[in-house]
Amino acid sequence: MKRLFLSLLLMLTLTITMSAQTATQVLNKTAAVIGRKGGARANFSISSKSFGSTSGTIAIKGQKFYAHTPVATVWFNGKTQWSYMKRTQEVNVSNPTQAQQMAMNPYTFIHIYKTGYKTSMKRQGGNFVVHLVAANQKRTVQEMYITINSRTYVPSVVKMRQGRNWSTIRVSGFQAKNQPDGLFTFRAKDYPQAEVIDLR
Repeated sequence: MKRLFLSLLLMLTLTITMSAQTATQVLNKTAAVIGRKGGARANFSISSKSFGSTSGTIAIKGQKFYAHTPVATVWFNGKTQWSYMKRTQEVNVSNPTQAQQMAMNPYTFIHIYKTGYKTSMKRQGGNFVVHLVAANQKRTVQEMYITINSRTYVPSVVKMRQGRNWSTIRVSGFQAKNQPDGLFTFRAKDYPQAEVIDLR
């Protein structure tokens, strides 16, 4: 009986370990696909109590991103973010937090999953669903669920929790396509009527 109990305990430990390794391996492959050197683009929609609902297109390259929606355009060059609001013709310049980046860039998780998140995973149809929980619950994003195609390793849904509020980002039309570096920096000459407000 004792031997059977020890065997079951060993199998359970191995299963948990393999699950964690598999989740990390899946995220590594996903990061390699969408974090390709030349960049990529996709369509997205977001629904959140904190940020409302919107949809648009996004281009990424490394930690840089460019997002365009009917009401706003956002440029992020890896450090500085410019947010242009079409209605007010204002450009807010800031150094965004991790959560603020994720609000417009569903792919931010590819840079943070190795930095203090516990991972687990389950299969759901033709997808992996990876669950990340922050070891430090004081982080701006405490928990995430990422749905990833098991064949292409392209994510389709990213759900993230900040405090008690959940945001859901759906991604479609992913294209591994080279993006020019200039795309990720705001060019004032293209918006001569805009008022630039520096919030840094």
